[in-house]
Amino acid sequence: MILSRRTLLTGTGAVAALALADRSISPASAAQLKAIGLQLYTVRELFAKDPVATLEAVARIGYREVEFGGGGYETMDHALLRKTMDRLGLTAPSVHIGYDALLQRFEPSVAMARTLGAKTVVLPYMTDEHRNEQGWNAALPNINRFATQLKSAGFGFAYHNHDFEFTVRPGGVSLYDRLLKETDPALVKLELDIYWAAHAGEDPAALIDRLSTRLYAYHVKDMRPDRSMTAVGQGTLDFAALFKRKSGAGVQHFYVENDQAPAPYLPDITTSFRTLRALRF
Repeated sequence: MILSRRTLLTGTGAVAALALADRSISPASAAQLKAIGLQLYTVRELFAKDPVATLEAVARIGYREVEFGGGGYETMDHALLRKTMDRLGLTAPSVHIGYDALLQRFEPSVAMARTLGAKTVVLPYMTDEHRNEQGWNAALPNINRFATQLKSAGFGFAYHNHDFEFTVRPGGVSLYDRLLKETDPALVKLELDIYWAAHAGEDPAALIDRLSTRLYAYHVKDMRPDRSMTAVGQGTLDFAALFKRKSGAGVQHFYVENDQAPAPYLPDITTSFRTLRALRF
C-alpha cells in the first residue's frame, strides 16, 4: 500500500507519541541512537535511475548517513557520488561489497570504498552455493582473510546476516555460530539485521546480548504479524527496548533498510526516519 502524505504524517505521529509515552524509553537509551542512516538498497530503483537526485531526497528527509549497497553503485562515478554527499552533508561510514568482488577484485573494491569515504566494508550476502556445510566451511577462511587485508588497508570489516545463517544447521550447529567461532572476533564484526534474525526465529534481545562487543551496526526494519517487512514503527519489533540494551552500547550505526519497500519508496523511508528520530528524545 502506498501511503498518502496525510496518512504518513498521522501514522508516524501516532507511533512517535506512543514511543515517547513509553517509560521504558529513557534518555540513556536515546543516547545510543546517534545519526540515523539509510541502506541505499532500500531505494535501489530510484538510485539506479538518478543517484544524485536520490541522495538529495534522502538528505531532505533528514538522513545524515548512507550505506551503499545495490542499485548498481559499483559501476557509477564514485568521485561524483562523494562530491554529492559532501555537498549534502552526508557520509557513508560503510559500504556493502560482495564476496566475489572481495575475492576477485579486492584492490578496486578498496579504492571504491576509500573514494566514497567509508571506514568499514560489510559483506552483505552469501549466494546459494555457500549456504551449506561444505560451502560455508570453504568461505570462512576467506572471510578471515578479507578482514585481515582490510585492516592492513585501513578499514574495518563486518558481516551482515539474513535468515539462512540461523536456519541452516549442519550437525545441529548453525552457520552463524560457525561464523562466530571460526572468525577472528577482533577483526570480523557484525552488522545485525534485526528483522532477518527475528524472521529466523531468533530472540533479537538475547542475540544482541550474545554478540555484544562484536556488534558494529544495526539494520533496522520492522516485521508485521505475518512476518513480512514494513517500515519502522509499522510492525511488532520493539526497537526502543532493543536499542537501550547495555550489550549493544558499542553499536556505531543504525541503518534503515526495507528490502521490499513499496514504490514510490520515499514515504516508506520517511516513516522509518521519523519513528527512529522520536526515539532520540
